[in-house]
Amino acid sequence: MTRTFPATVAFLAVLSVAADWPGFRGTGTGASTEKNLPTGFSETSGLRWKATLPGRGVSGVVTHGSRVYVTASSGQRDDRLHVLAFDAATGAQLWHRQLAATGSTAAHPDTCMAAPTPVADASGVYALFASGDVAAFDPDGTLRWYRSLVSDYPTITNQVGMASSPVLAAGKLIVPMDNYGESFLAALDGKIGQNLWKTPRSKEANWATPAVRTLADGKSEVLFPGRDLAVYDAETGAKKWAAKVPGGIASPTVAGDLLLTPGGGVTASKLEAGGVKELWKSPRLQTGMSSPVAFEGKVYGVTSAGVLLCVDAATGKVDWDFRVKGKFSASPVAADGKLYLFSEEGNLIAVKLGAEPELIAESKTGERGQATPAVSGGAIFIRGDKTLFCVGSK
Repeated sequence: MTRTFPATVAFLAVLSVAADWPGFRGTGTGASTEKNLPTGFSETSGLRWKATLPGRGVSGVVTHGSRVYVTASSGQRDDRLHVLAFDAATGAQLWHRQLAATGSTAAHPDTCMAAPTPVADASGVYALFASGDVAAFDPDGTLRWYRSLVSDYPTITNQVGMASSPVLAAGKLIVPMDNYGESFLAALDGKIGQNLWKTPRSKEANWATPAVRTLADGKSEVLFPGRDLAVYDAETGAKKWAAKVPGGIASPTVAGDLLLTPGGGVTASKLEAGGVKELWKSPRLQTGMSSPVAFEGKVYGVTSAGVLLCVDAATGKVDWDFRVKGKFSASPVAADGKLYLFSEEGNLIAVKLGAEPELIAESKTGERGQATPAVSGGAIFIRGDKTLFCVGSK
């Protein structure tokens, strides 16, 4: 069901040169080029602002220009869906919109309906929820369109909760909808929410987010793991090729022609025309629910039990391992010569990278944390169960 609302789309002018963090793990890599980033914070220093959230969420924070977007869910049945926008500099809440879930809200206790990370661009923000509801808002909070995917495809179901995040490719909103009912990958028109193409997928649960790759000719393709790794033309939805590549709950990472796929460790492959060539496999990189990150010739991953590993991106040789406190489901983020990790105990951990790792800071939020940090505008954004934190100078 698509509901289109007349609206003048406000395009946000980007006044700074700071990098945006527009979607899941930024641009899907978990790495940022930003410099001079903070390391930690306390209640009296290093915290630019914090804001109370109306509900839980394991979705990541996203940014575009001066806007910070986040989703949450609340209610006795977790059926109240929230989308919020904040000013990145001050933390002032710019707007807060609510929707009622139309699909099932059954989920594992560790997750909730605000599990998929939203994605943003100059036209605003697109929010997908685990209930199968998706909505688009302009930067000022005007609802551009709303769609109940469960109303359109009634067999959609996943009793432990869906978590795959939407991505933007070839000017389209790509929505992954693998589940036990009608599974598909679809491209929606960002202006009105209608299908531009819809490609069937295997009927099985999948919590990974697709990766987007831009080719030398400027065209884009979508890499989506499942039973196999399938690669789709972003313009048409046609399946280009598929390969037997290990998969799991975590998401793939594409860095140039290097493909990193978690599952029984991490497998590194070279992307070639019509397929992949395996380069190495590291069984020690057991990343669990988190995804690996490639940064400056190295691959980093953290196990759920708190062992951080650094692997040479060319050979797969383990350079070092390093123990950090806590359990981890959020993915690590690499930037400014550091790795940032957010533990389930709600601690932001900064590790200096190099031949020998060094713990720089460990800052406590006092809340449970499962969402991957975001890096934008010289700040680190983290969200707990109740609060959104902006770590950076005022």
